[in-house]
Amino acid sequence: MSQEVQLLKATAEDIPEIATLAEKIWMVHYPPIIGMQQVNYMLGKMYSPSALREQMEKGQVFYFIRYSGKNIGYFGVSNEQPDELFIHKFYIDSSEQGKGIGMKAFQSIISLYSACSSARLTVNRHNYKSINFYFKAGFVISEVKDFDIGNGYQMNDFIMLWKRK
Repeated sequence: MSQEVQLLKATAEDIPEIATLAEKIWMVHYPPIIGMQQVNYMLGKMYSPSALREQMEKGQVFYFIRYSGKNIGYFGVSNEQPDELFIHKFYIDSSEQGKGIGMKAFQSIISLYSACSSARLTVNRHNYKSINFYFKAGFVISEVKDFDIGNGYQMNDFIMLWKRK
């Protein structure tokens, strides 16, 4: 069994696995940050089969993060601006965190998009574990923004920026 971190490009056939992985990760990570009702709302809004299919059709590319022979996380990225990668989703199962997998996965995605001189993402302002990870990866906070996502819910985020050295 390989211990190396691999990125595997996902297809529409992988939508059920992406949704299952998202639910597993989100149900552990997000309830203390945003509450169970908002977690359920966001999972339905962003990870239903039709929502994932629509994201793919609009140009978001999904990659599984594979480690020890199994998919333990995923990316959702787009490259709408020629020199900037936007990371919509970057999640790893909490049972696999703290092993350096996230940093290797981030370096792999940046290598795949080597034409990009920067990467941008949004992260909840109370998601301290992820924010600290992004700081270690070289991101800085570039903006503070709130996004209305419907049903009375807001995403209170930092927009973080990484620049290639």
